[in-house]
Amino acid sequence: MVMMKEALPPDAIWAGFGIGETAFQMLAQSVLLGGNVRIGMEDTCYLEKGRRANSNKELVEKAVAIVRILGKEPATSEEARDLLKLR
Repeated sequence: MVMMKEALPPDAIWAGFGIGETAFQMLAQSVLLGGNVRIGMEDTCYLEKGRRANSNKELVEKAVAIVRILGKEPATSEEARDLLKLR
């Protein structure tokens, strides 16, 4: 992910993600490198080894917790729309 990030223009808006058992590790790496994150059951069905998520909501709640532990604050829906110029 570091090499890919270094290949981007300095003002690029980007996100990193992993699939399966690497989903939350890659989410954390993206945060640490200054990127955005995403998570959903299309990425992983597990909250941790052997513990299935019942919904996307559970995955998002874990992702939010990780983002905050790493000293960042998740964007609100409005902030995300502004960042992506979706108005």
